[in-house]
Amino acid sequence: MTHDPTDDRPTLATLRSVAQPPEHIARYNAEHWAGALYIRHLSIYVTRLLLPTHITPNGVTWLMIVVGVLGALALPLPGLWGPVVAVVAMQVQILLDCSDGEVARWRQRFSPAGIYLDRVGHYLTEATIPFALGLRADAWSWREPLDVGGWTVLGLIVSVLVLLNKAFTDLVHVARAKTGRPMLEDVAATARSRVSGMAAVRRAFGYVPIFRAFIALEASLLALSAGIVDVVRGDLAGTQWLVVILVPLALITAAGHLLGVLTSSRLD
Repeated sequence: MTHDPTDDRPTLATLRSVAQPPEHIARYNAEHWAGALYIRHLSIYVTRLLLPTHITPNGVTWLMIVVGVLGALALPLPGLWGPVVAVVAMQVQILLDCSDGEVARWRQRFSPAGIYLDRVGHYLTEATIPFALGLRADAWSWREPLDVGGWTVLGLIVSVLVLLNKAFTDLVHVARAKTGRPMLEDVAATARSRVSGMAAVRRAFGYVPIFRAFIALEASLLALSAGIVDVVRGDLAGTQWLVVILVPLALITAAGHLLGVLTSSRLD
């Protein structure tokens, strides 16, 4: 559909037809379940409010980064305040993550910098959450100097594994680019393992998607659940058990992802 990219006050129907095209929304792995369920229904209104401000798509992405990282760093706040702030922040982050692309599609302003910043935002947020959970488990307060205790070390281990897991995805594109291969199609077939055993394991994990424990929204909901346990018990056992559980889950997720890449057609 043709439109005027300089129009800062389009009708909602026109904006939706341009900023939320079905072919984009329907891509494999394109949408978080919250985006498809309710965030996209809200983001179009946020995008419409942002257009008259003349903020750039990358400017919206920077807002997403700030909200995500600050929301994650709020986790050590006492009681339920930290987890509640984190959950709200991750919702807002997804909202802005949708809106930056919608602003870009409306204004026809696309750049590698936008994709790069988007990845940086998710890397920073999703690596900060386990670290902040470790700080919370160590009963660290923002009023104190940073004191890295044993729980924080475990949180940092999870953070490193989260970063490795995300790197395993991006390194596929690096390897293909360096060998002159075309961009990988965003379809389920490319991720399917050619080893029958691995394919069966992958299908099994589809029913128990432990990898979602390291996605920002789900991680914040887990932190909130642990925070409720903390408040009921009057200690930090809920958060501490969550940190302990995340370590093997992160190891399994990262190792499984690496094996999945190596046994699929993604590097052909």
